[in-house]
Amino acid sequence: MDGIIDTVSGPHPILPLIDLLKTNGKFIVVSVPIEAPEIPYIPLIMAKHNIIADVEVIPMDNVNTAMERLANGDIKYRIVIDVANTLNSSF
Repeated sequence: MDGIIDTVSGPHPILPLIDLLKTNGKFIVVSVPIEAPEIPYIPLIMAKHNIIADVEVIPMDNVNTAMERLANGDIKYRIVIDVANTLNSSF
């Protein structure tokens, strides 16, 4: 295989998966932790006082442009990739 995206969140053997990869194949781990993370107090304070973050949402098609902007220092605050709507528009 050229690549594997592993989305299993719990402990599991990965060696059998790696054995399936071609030489120089890519193994990508995308998972959610088993235990819920602790809730930090900063977002709670922000919500209480209606403090919002400046975020630029971009479609997946604009990722290369966003990377160029990042390299040029042309990004203000944060950029978030809208993966959900990109996937929905593909079907």
